[in-house]
Amino acid sequence: MKRFSCVIFILFFLANSTAQEKKVLNIKKTEIPPKIDGVLDDDAWENAQIGNDFVQFRPDMGIAERPHQKSQIQMTYNDDAVFIAAYLHDNPKEIRQQFTSRDNFGQSDFFAVIVNPNNDGQNDTEFFVFSTGAQADAVVSSSSNEDFGWNAVWVSAVKIVDDGWIVEIKIPYSALRFSNKEVQTWGINFHRHFRKTREQYSWNPIDPTTGYGGLYHGEITGIENIEPPTRLSLYPYSSAHFETYDGETTDEFNLGLDLKYGISENFTLDATLIPDFSQAGFDDVELNLGPFEQQFEEQRQFFKEGVDLFNKGNLFYSRRIGNNPVNYDNVVDTLGENEEITNPDDKIKTINAIKVSGRSKNGLGIGILNAITEESFAKITDTITGEKRKVIVEPLANYSVLVLDQQFNKNSSVSLVNTNVSREGHYRDANVTGLLTRLNNNKNTYGIEAEVKGSFLNLQEGNKNGYSSRFEIGKISGNYQYSIIHRLADDKYDINDLGIQFRNNYNDIHTRFSYRIFKPTEKFNNQTFSAWANYHRLFNPSTYTGNDIGFSYWVFTKKIFAYGFEFNTQIGKQYDYFESREENKPFIYKNWFNGEAWFSSNYDKIFALDGRIGLGTLFDRDRDYFGYNIRVSPRIRLNDRSLIVYSIDYQTRNGSRGYVTKVGEDIIFGQRYREIITNSISGSYNFTTKHAVFLTFRNYWSAVTYDHDLFVLQDDGTLSIGDGYTVENIDNPNQNFNIWNLDLKYSWEFAPGSQLIALYRNQLTNNTNASQDNYIESLNSLFKEPIQHIFSLRFIYYIDYNNVKKAFKKKVS
Repeated sequence: MKRFSCVIFILFFLANSTAQEKKVLNIKKTEIPPKIDGVLDDDAWENAQIGNDFVQFRPDMGIAERPHQKSQIQMTYNDDAVFIAAYLHDNPKEIRQQFTSRDNFGQSDFFAVIVNPNNDGQNDTEFFVFSTGAQADAVVSSSSNEDFGWNAVWVSAVKIVDDGWIVEIKIPYSALRFSNKEVQTWGINFHRHFRKTREQYSWNPIDPTTGYGGLYHGEITGIENIEPPTRLSLYPYSSAHFETYDGETTDEFNLGLDLKYGISENFTLDATLIPDFSQAGFDDVELNLGPFEQQFEEQRQFFKEGVDLFNKGNLFYSRRIGNNPVNYDNVVDTLGENEEITNPDDKIKTINAIKVSGRSKNGLGIGILNAITEESFAKITDTITGEKRKVIVEPLANYSVLVLDQQFNKNSSVSLVNTNVSREGHYRDANVTGLLTRLNNNKNTYGIEAEVKGSFLNLQEGNKNGYSSRFEIGKISGNYQYSIIHRLADDKYDINDLGIQFRNNYNDIHTRFSYRIFKPTEKFNNQTFSAWANYHRLFNPSTYTGNDIGFSYWVFTKKIFAYGFEFNTQIGKQYDYFESREENKPFIYKNWFNGEAWFSSNYDKIFALDGRIGLGTLFDRDRDYFGYNIRVSPRIRLNDRSLIVYSIDYQTRNGSRGYVTKVGEDIIFGQRYREIITNSISGSYNFTTKHAVFLTFRNYWSAVTYDHDLFVLQDDGTLSIGDGYTVENIDNPNQNFNIWNLDLKYSWEFAPGSQLIALYRNQLTNNTNASQDNYIESLNSLFKEPIQHIFSLRFIYYIDYNNVKKAFKKKVS
């Protein structure tokens, strides 16, 4: 019996030995809120409990603060907001202060407050204050995805003093989501980052080797009798847009309104009632010779902010909304012999868009997104008779996303995701549904992820239904981590109406292993070694397509210098079933190898440098392929207000082979020699943290020259020559593509949440067959093209319903 009791005691001890006692900060309500000025002389702070004893969690764990760098935090609250004060001791000469815009971390020390009002360990709201006074904020899910597209309106102040710096913060309840309980306990943690050494400390200790950071929160108690406010914010705007191109000038003036409304304690409605996306930036367009489309980043603020929930399962690609017309290719295919499209609409206008998102106190996340785009037309002209007709290239369309995400055990979830596109008339409609789950054990050492998805298309020629699945199991914490993944999709699976999918028809197995050294050594802060081996098959027909094996190494040194390298190889014959652009028609290559090395110096210096070099080749007696790339990116920080980053990227791919065109039943391939040069400049000057000037420039050039004699792709995947196809007797495939983009922006936040943005941009594009022209010759040709000039001005004003209500009450009284 004694032995049995001893065993029970040992098991209980082991089960709870990893449990961490949470720090608790008891806060009191204040009748007179502190003034947010960085001076801690307010009565509210006089008797407020002090939180201290921060502990390092990166690069090492468990190390106490240095005596001259002690951190002290205090909190209080009233009926409108919570208030935080932090006295961050340090040598003022060691405090890094680079002025940046909102959400840009730069080279500055920062203090962060991570709040979880539901105390569920999975959904955090982060507020960062930098030593310059700049702000950043984000919402975070249990998958550790920080959504910095989310912006709240809150107030902070910073003051540098003789022995460090002081931060004061006011976070209105309108920036948080919490339940209407009489007595509340919130999860909370405080972070401090020393930019010079990259050391990070937290109030409640964190173990970055295991689990998500939200599991390591402390708690604040004492919050009583507060009510969630009416969360209604209005963003009326006006904008003016002027454009000149090739002698023609257009102008456009808009008035509109965006709003945020708290439907309940935890759910918010976001709406853009009259959208204006005229200040969305240029895309980084490239010459695309491959079988898959180029993916672009979202640049419209409405679709960037608060979309983490909608990205569950990777079924939502917001650029589909207002993207290329769905019926354009069909119109082109039906053109008469003498007809041409003279002026298709180049923009699909979004009429309105709404989002509803949030998470209940029981962990149920709900996301609803809906957008409507207008009908768009193209005019077709008969070049002989001059007769014109008008055709629809994009019907009126409705795009919607629904996400239900139930979290449990503070580290697991199950989700249902549905996307739907409905187009007016007899056009393509699409529906995609996915069921996802993520299950981690209580200690967050092992995890399972599983997904099942189905696509259902309603096409003019009939219905098309497909499915896919994904299963992953592995060790997710500690020095050693590994996983095995199975991915499958049939040949009818298609999510591209509202998602992005480069290929279907696969049946793959992926294995990954990594070894991470978290504890610093004499020379290194941390190191990571990773290796992988992947096996690929088609789903239909079930046939082997290839493999790849590789490894990488990454290290971060004590001198804040990072470097690494990566090697990858594909052994034996590889069967590419997509380059041919025809079903069940492979293109064979074999014994591919590529490697790449990179480095990044200390950004804290006035001059820093990033570099990358790579090469690729085929070990094949019948092929003479060799490619390499070099990228150099110097950055100069002239002072704490200005930064200039220049980057030049040179790539060459000599002897590659790929698809050219199709003539009758023959699929034509060619051997090509490609050269790519990308120059880019980004610069900024911050007058203060509230207004700044930004410059972005990019020039991309790519020349592709094919051998005179072309190949025909055979049924067995090989290439034959001697069929008589040359670059002269088909449409000349040689290309010289050059594009130039420049953006110059001035931004001024003249009041919390309110902005004035002035933007000038220009663009040049040239695409010819003069592939023998070198870069300078191509640039001279580019400057002969008509240039597009765009100037826009946008004024946004933030109105908080609660502030208006208070002002009205004061006026009445």
